Amino acid sequence: MNKVLVTGNLGYIGTVLSALLVDAGYDVVGIDTDFYEDCAFQRDLPDVLTIKKDIRNIVVQDLDQIDTIIHLAALSNDPLGNLNPGLTYGINYRSTIRLAELAKKAGVSRFIFSSSCSNYGAAGDDYLDENAPFNPVTAYGESKVLAERELSKMANDTFSPVILRNATAYGYSPKMRFDLVVNNLTAWAVATGKIYLKSDGTPWRPLVHVEDISRAFLAVLEAPREIVHNEAFNVGQTSENYRIRDVAEIVAEVLPDCEVSFAPEAGPDIRNYRVNCDKIQQKLPSFQPKWTVKKGVEELQEIFNVAKLRPEEFEGPRYKRILHIQNLLDSGELDSSLRWKVYQKA
Repeated sequence: MNKVLVTGNLGYIGTVLSALLVDAGYDVVGIDTDFYEDCAFQRDLPDVLTIKKDIRNIVVQDLDQIDTIIHLAALSNDPLGNLNPGLTYGINYRSTIRLAELAKKAGVSRFIFSSSCSNYGAAGDDYLDENAPFNPVTAYGESKVLAERELSKMANDTFSPVILRNATAYGYSPKMRFDLVVNNLTAWAVATGKIYLKSDGTPWRPLVHVEDISRAFLAVLEAPREIVHNEAFNVGQTSENYRIRDVAEIVAEVLPDCEVSFAPEAGPDIRNYRVNCDKIQQKLPSFQPKWTVKKGVEELQEIFNVAKLRPEEFEGPRYKRILHIQNLLDSGELDSSLRWKVYQKA
């Protein structure tokens, strides 16, 4: 049986992906420092053996008998990446390359890296395929670009890196996030009757459900080596590119009693990109996305209604990565390098 290590298995994508891999019959092991232990939306976490360890502390023995690594662990978005850009480069870039070097030493044959379409950054309104130039505008995006470039150089006859550039995620996860645009707009609509835009709504974004992201990783895991070796794939559907104001209109269609409002500081966002995702569906026909933004909003509406979601919950630190990490820093549980201090998990 193929033994798969998922780093960041306790996160927003990782909990969904791990469950999918277990259902597909894989032997799954996780590594996660568990920053977000207290941030579960629901406690239906997959039953996966998890090593509680910071990815900066991984040693080659942790990779014993691992066939494939799916590397999700990172400081996970632009605001968190901007908290300390030096740490972002250290964790998202240098620790990724260090892990890949250990993986080569341990005989891991495939290394699937979770990158991001935010690499394209400020790119205008044209559709971008995998050969488009990078123009990252945040430390998070820059760290992913650097990691991609170094990983590509490491490819050889025994070590096969694969890059998945995920579109902006949305949808239900046991480790729910509300700092993602579809999740956030739907939460505001359900809880307050207002669709609350924090930008002027003009930027383009490719959007993809967290389950479809997970299906993309599974498709790469199961693909023949010659199809995916040292390849990059945009993850999503070309038809699922939207302006943020389009997303607001979809939410209003699902919840017609809501009104659109703008935050006082709402203004233009320089992050603007449309992404062509045809390559992944041509090269990996087993990747069959099942979600659209409208279906995702309908899913979230039902879940949020059942949960009786309130604004103080989804706008607070439990479900927003930057606020939660800042709380851990302020309380002294994490030191300035984002390592556990008060109680040691790894």
